[in-house]
Amino acid sequence: MANYIAFTSYIFLLKGVRANDQTVRRRRLSRERHGGRAGSGKVIVEGFVKFDYEITLLTVRHCAGTTFLKPVGHHQVDGDYRESWQPQAMSPAAIEKAEAIAKAITDALGGYGIFGVELFVKGDEVIFSEVSPRPHDTGMVTMISQDLSEFALHARAVLGLPIPKINFFGASASKAVVVEGDSDKVVFGNLEEVLAEPDVQVRIFGKPEVKGHRRMGVILARGENVEDALAKAEKAYSKLEVEVLPR
Repeated sequence: MANYIAFTSYIFLLKGVRANDQTVRRRRLSRERHGGRAGSGKVIVEGFVKFDYEITLLTVRHCAGTTFLKPVGHHQVDGDYRESWQPQAMSPAAIEKAEAIAKAITDALGGYGIFGVELFVKGDEVIFSEVSPRPHDTGMVTMISQDLSEFALHARAVLGLPIPKINFFGASASKAVVVEGDSDKVVFGNLEEVLAEPDVQVRIFGKPEVKGHRRMGVILARGENVEDALAKAEKAYSKLEVEVLPR
């Protein structure tokens, strides 16, 4: 931006354009006191909106058209996914608007595959947030909630294979296994207790090391309802033993 940025007491987020840049700056600019130039760099300026909850609407573009999965609710910490559940309860009007927005965006982008369309919801109103043209971290819950996970759907769509039906098994949840430390030797234990309850699964990603904090796996659970599934995932997580050994 060659021109000065000048706002009157406006709070915004300032992000870098490059992929995976999570640097966020919060500023209150006053026309009388502040201004700024971006020079030759590029930034994304985002505003704040009030919302009740946010969802990921996994949208599959394939050879026979567009298919929407049941909405995925999620919880984040410092911008990183920690828990997700499916389905997120929504009004029929909100679901209709969410699907219309997701279709318009993915049609404009084009191509085959799964898109993680993130949306803010307030009552019956839906506001677009962002889109990821790939399987989404919050969508890992589909590895237990339905017969074709987001990864299987992405592969089928990209390969031009048909997706005639997706069977939903029931309310499900996922909880990220976040490991902290500096090691290339992470050991997971007590799996016999973690997996003792029905409809609970664990995926260990096999990442070679951790520096700082890193998602190293995910716990998946299916229950009578979303609350039950979340509780089962939390219970399994509490039993998981993680040992971070010295390098």
